[in-house]
Amino acid sequence: MTVSDGGPYVNGGAEATESSTLSLDDGDIHVCQDGPRDAPALLLIHGSASSTRSWDPLVPMLTGSHRVIRIDLLGHGRSAKPVDRSYALPDQARRAGAALDRLGVEHAVVVGHSSGGVAATALAEQRPDLVTALVLINTGPSLDAFIAPQSVPIGLSQWPPTDEQIRGFASTGFSRAGYQIPPELLDDVRRMTHHTLTTTMQATRDYLEQRALPDRLTALGKPLLVIFGEDDRRWRSSSAADYRAVPGTKVELLPGLGHSPILEDPPRTATPLLAFTTIHAVRVD
Repeated sequence: MTVSDGGPYVNGGAEATESSTLSLDDGDIHVCQDGPRDAPALLLIHGSASSTRSWDPLVPMLTGSHRVIRIDLLGHGRSAKPVDRSYALPDQARRAGAALDRLGVEHAVVVGHSSGGVAATALAEQRPDLVTALVLINTGPSLDAFIAPQSVPIGLSQWPPTDEQIRGFASTGFSRAGYQIPPELLDDVRRMTHHTLTTTMQATRDYLEQRALPDRLTALGKPLLVIFGEDDRRWRSSSAADYRAVPGTKVELLPGLGHSPILEDPPRTATPLLAFTTIHAVRVD
């Protein structure tokens, strides 16, 4: 069942975005769609403590050639935040695949930012027929690449967090000089429950502990583009080289940018992304 939650809305002065809610068996999933419906599908998956809104600056650069689909993973954004459902990466990936099925998408290039790239990998493992190619943006290949945060974790007794606490939590997500964290991204953290925040972050660690992404991706044999802001303060950017173990992988390092190039410099992020999708996107018959 698809439930409209207000229909099209204007996104930062851009073209109208179609917003809807898909009622899945284990929770409602919020979906945004932009661009021509007969264009090749591009699924964008956000990272931890984020939402579809993290892609807002990039979307207008993609809609000229793609049907751009964004989802809020369960526990994030405008999707449901149940306490009695699994937030394991295979379950998040299953929901993403179910969402594309509901939308009538048979093939898609899947793009994931940060832990969204882990979810994208899990989706490709489950649905190799659906995922034609993958783009991972500042997605750590293994836990060895993780940079432990200096900030104190936000405890349950401190929930909901203050703006100062959220800014401290989010600060390592950006490195471009003078970049101001958009208030809507702070809202994304505040929208979450303490349970969904901690559980979804643990789910990423669990998945990476089981098997590193380059090993998983080598077994899949999918075309792969890795984009990494060189000044990432959450994952060592030098770890992007680990993905070169995957045959045919292209790695793009972006100097002067941090963990979130999709926000820090959307045009520089869009350039290699579009060059890749132009080759690997599957057109609708």
